[in-house]
Amino acid sequence: MRSGGGAMAAEAPLPPAARAPPGGAAGREAAAPGGGAARAEGTEGLFVVLGAGLTAASHPLLYVKLLIQVGHEPLPPTVGRNVLGRQVLYLPGFFTYARHIVEVDGKRGLFRGLTPRLISSTLSTITRGSVKKAFPLEDMEHVSNKDDVKTSLRKVVKETSHEMMMQCVSRLVSHPLHVISMRCMVQFVGREVKYSGVFSAIGRIFKEEGILGFFVGLVPHVLGDVIFLWCCNLLAHFINTYAVDDNFSQASVIRSYTKFVMGIAVSMLTYPFLLVGDLMAVNNCGLRAGLPPYAPAFASWIHCWRYLSAQGQLFRGSSLLFRRAPVPAACFPID
Repeated sequence: MRSGGGAMAAEAPLPPAARAPPGGAAGREAAAPGGGAARAEGTEGLFVVLGAGLTAASHPLLYVKLLIQVGHEPLPPTVGRNVLGRQVLYLPGFFTYARHIVEVDGKRGLFRGLTPRLISSTLSTITRGSVKKAFPLEDMEHVSNKDDVKTSLRKVVKETSHEMMMQCVSRLVSHPLHVISMRCMVQFVGREVKYSGVFSAIGRIFKEEGILGFFVGLVPHVLGDVIFLWCCNLLAHFINTYAVDDNFSQASVIRSYTKFVMGIAVSMLTYPFLLVGDLMAVNNCGLRAGLPPYAPAFASWIHCWRYLSAQGQLFRGSSLLFRRAPVPAACFPID
């Protein structure tokens, strides 16, 4: 009986997995011409669309932030109270500022400079994907044991170096459109129309400033990106390695949020690099927002940094809701 059963088992049809071509799913994907490539292109296209949508949705926020960064305060401060109950002067927050822009330019005015910013965001996303394909990072197993600290740290350094390369290349490629977007937005200050379109702006910048005009403010932006990546990843690594015990039941959940929390904290520390980079992009370009009394003509981004530091304004624009008026604004009476 056993032999008959063996014969029946031998004659039974093979399961689908056993009939699959060598390599399993990978083999089937390879057998289908362009299957993997089409899927990768679809994923990249989805990232581009999602990135463009997020860029468009957040544009009014960035627009108001930039106008505050350059020092444009068209509305007087209002009297309020701090947590201690004392009367203080508050500058208009995001919603009040945005309402002022709508009153001047209409609702479409909130999206001034969006087109070059969308192109910049798309170029950044595509560039990151291309660099990732050209220089793939080999997968490494997650190491959280304190006995393997050297291996774990080596992994973090390798991943951060790869991420830094992608970020620097994408920043370099997308920065010219970032400069154009910044200049289009700050035209609100002086009501100029110097930069009215992407192609005309490219021609004007090249004619007036040469090729280097497209990369003003690039250095502080890149430095800020690099410092942010290394500080965020290394801090998260050391916290996950030394502060989070593997025996803790929620260790994996805590580790998943560590990098996010570190990103928020480190972004505040690197904010001055973002501010200086944006100010340099519009400084001394013929627009009112880049000239005195808003700012002197800076010789370099270091000059800009020192100027802001002396004024106590290195974090100008970092908050969009509760904005304390600077000391000079104390000339407004408080009843």
